Amino acid sequence: MQNQRIEKVVIVGGGTAGWMTAANLKHHFKEQVSITLVESSDIGTIGVGEATIPTIRHFYRQLGMADTQVIQATQATCKLGIQFNDWHTTGSSFIHPFGLFGQDLRGVGFHHFWLKLKQKNRATDLQDYSLGVNLAKHNKFTLPSPNPSSSLSVFDWALHFDAALFAKHLREFALNQGVERLDAKINQVNLRGTDGFIESLQLDSGETVPGDLFIDCSGFRGLLIEEALQTGYENWSQWLLCDGAFAVQTESVGQPTSYTKVTAHTAGWQWRIPLQHRAGNGHVFSSRFMGDDEAKTILLQNLDGKPLFDPRKISFTPGRRTKAWNKNCIAVGLSSGFLEPLESTSIALVETAIEKIKMLFPDKSFNPHLIEEFNNMTAEEYERVRDFIILHYKASARDDSEFWRYCRAMEVPDSLQYKIDLYRARGHFVRYRWEMFGNASWLAIYDGFKIQPDGYDPAVDAFSEDYLAKTLDEMKLAIRKAVEDSPDHGTFIARYCAANPIATSVVN
Repeated sequence: MQNQRIEKVVIVGGGTAGWMTAANLKHHFKEQVSITLVESSDIGTIGVGEATIPTIRHFYRQLGMADTQVIQATQATCKLGIQFNDWHTTGSSFIHPFGLFGQDLRGVGFHHFWLKLKQKNRATDLQDYSLGVNLAKHNKFTLPSPNPSSSLSVFDWALHFDAALFAKHLREFALNQGVERLDAKINQVNLRGTDGFIESLQLDSGETVPGDLFIDCSGFRGLLIEEALQTGYENWSQWLLCDGAFAVQTESVGQPTSYTKVTAHTAGWQWRIPLQHRAGNGHVFSSRFMGDDEAKTILLQNLDGKPLFDPRKISFTPGRRTKAWNKNCIAVGLSSGFLEPLESTSIALVETAIEKIKMLFPDKSFNPHLIEEFNNMTAEEYERVRDFIILHYKASARDDSEFWRYCRAMEVPDSLQYKIDLYRARGHFVRYRWEMFGNASWLAIYDGFKIQPDGYDPAVDAFSEDYLAKTLDEMKLAIRKAVEDSPDHGTFIARYCAANPIATSVVN
């Protein structure tokens, strides 16, 4: 059995995915496994995804890193959620927060009480009952209470950070842990003649790098998983029409918002992500409905600050590899699949891939049951995120362009339609295995797109209407008081985690 242990892991590609994988696996396995990462200084990384979800904080805390340390090292700001502008209709706006709405009563979900009172015109907008939403609306930020007095105080937060600086921070950590870095290009991937497994990498330096387990973090190219092993790709462009983006960084203007801003346009949407030293911007669009010149023009016409360079084009195909783990190669990050960054899931999918690698870490026999379970979990997780993103398009009421008319009319996956139908019937949430987004997130999107149930939990009728109205008013008052007592987001950053001005990067 000792001879069957995996001794050498080789990671292809640096960037966020590569260095997250190297740092986490080395920290976890320590001296049991040697890890070599191959990257070329001559090959750039995508480095656009600068918005995260709260799981990122658990990831770097596993490595012993504090929030303030990472914020300072990456020129980060705090993120309470995502503001969706012009998505349901032009002029509409709502926030998807990292937190709960209201407070459940006697085992009955808050939204059922709210639904009844809304029908009686005795409740205001759902967003009024979320602390995370109201902190974001007022551009405030405070740390959640470690011992919240009620669920009204429960919210979470994530980061907007410079992806290049985050990768650099993790690279320094990984190298200190003993990860070996080779700066070279890969000329050839050598496969074993007996079973087609990857045997070694041939570098342009002339060096040959053997390994037991190979992890592909080479981005869209999929150097190992696709070019060498020809794994295959499942294309989801029948539901997710966007297949390109122009990205640009701009000078900071005003105080940074404590949320990501995404604004719908005629054939896609635009992001704005505030950092301490600049802002990240991009226009995601469908080439079936809009040309490159128009897409680039729309981006440049809707910037708050001066561009730091010309926008660059990124092309992609939404979907996933048919197998994330093929033979002795595991794809992590963009090499595994791509879903547009509408809900900031790209880095989170790297995190969960790493957790699954640790959970199912093989020996040299590469038991097929481990590989099958990894692939099943990965496929399910990608499909759950896919469905959540599709909902944003399908539920829109916009009919001002061919793009939005197509989205409204399209058939959606059965797994998503089933969820929508059950929510419409009685406000019921369906939870599948490997769901990245919980009930509160689905509620935020349903409500933001005006999807309302036909009924509510009948247990609500055991409460008097006046009692419920009084309780909901008290919830709003408590939230209002908490917001008033919280500092501005910019003040919080300046007070606790302002970055060193030297820590900066410009990607072009």
